Amino acid sequence: MGKTPLKLKRRTAKPNTTHPMEAHPWSILVVDDDPDIHSVTRLILGRVEFMGRPLKLYDAFSAAEAKQVLIAQPDIAIVLLDVVMESDHAGLKLVKEIREEMGNSLVRIILRTGQPGQAPEESVIIQYQIDDYKSKTELTARKLFTTTITALRSYNHLLALEKNR
Repeated sequence: MGKTPLKLKRRTAKPNTTHPMEAHPWSILVVDDDPDIHSVTRLILGRVEFMGRPLKLYDAFSAAEAKQVLIAQPDIAIVLLDVVMESDHAGLKLVKEIREEMGNSLVRIILRTGQPGQAPEESVIIQYQIDDYKSKTELTARKLFTTTITALRSYNHLLALEKNR
């Protein structure tokens, strides 16, 4: 009466292909001539995830640099943009280039200025195709987080609509 030994199947863990750090990140371009703004933005948003995807931050210290990044990285979801850089209205000129010359209507542009007098909120919202306007002094860590998440949500919805066309 010999019993046949039980064969045990060895369970191997399947690699988690949806691990957030392996997921395609959300690309965000920070455009500001002040290095401290880049550092603070990285500090606040560096570990943020949305929909299981991390954020990847790109830096540009002028409108010209930003344009090059946007050309090289067409999947930028958000541009956090200063107005006054190499000229008093460099950021606003960049918005027109993004929307008109580059034909990019999907990217969410958040104007973030330290000199609101250079770009009064009401006129900028009407004249330019920006998606949000924040004064640097009012943009706390919590507000930057909230603004970023709502912009990513909006971008994601627009991207889905575009793909379904």
